[in-house]
Amino acid sequence: MAIILRLDRVMADRKISLKDLAEQVGIANINLSKIKTGKVSAIRFSTLNAICKALDCQPGDILEYQKDIEE
Repeated sequence: MAIILRLDRVMADRKISLKDLAEQVGIANINLSKIKTGKVSAIRFSTLNAICKALDCQPGDILEYQKDIEE
């Protein structure tokens, strides 16, 4: 199983830049970039909350569950 981050898609839909979102969320560009590219193994609820507030979306818009092929 895997959780896939879809932040890049939501940002594109909202036409918001990484820099602008990072400023609104209050985290460093590099940390937001890691979330955007899926190079993180965890995300704090407070960060997820701030992202959802800034993008006016639900956590399910950003996070997607995919089953492993073996399942």
